[in-house]
Amino acid sequence: VQLQASGGGLVQAGGSLRLSCTASGSIRNFYAVGWHRQVAGQQRELVASISRAGRISYADSVKDRFTISRDNARNTVYLQMNSLQPADTDVYYCAAKSIASGEYSYWGQGTQVTVSS
Repeated sequence: VQLQASGGGLVQAGGSLRLSCTASGSIRNFYAVGWHRQVAGQQRELVASISRAGRISYADSVKDRFTISRDNARNTVYLQMNSLQPADTDVYYCAAKSIASGEYSYWGQGTQVTVSS
């Protein structure tokens, strides 16, 4: 299983970006897909997740600003990020939770998001 993350970049505060996470196979094979972020030396944070049943959750820090969605036909999960703040600057990783283990077992490469003030 491979996950390909894309869509990061440099944006001014208040701007928007959309991240994409495309799986090599069907995303329906996963229990959930989530977007995480991790600043070097700090604990990884689960930003948003969407289960194959459609349940969605967000970290408090991004509620009402970020929206996670999926396109099963394209095997892709998106993270629409609006009203970006400098505190959102980070490397964002998509990961898929295995049905068997219930753990995020499959990780894509990170995509850098930089928000300037």
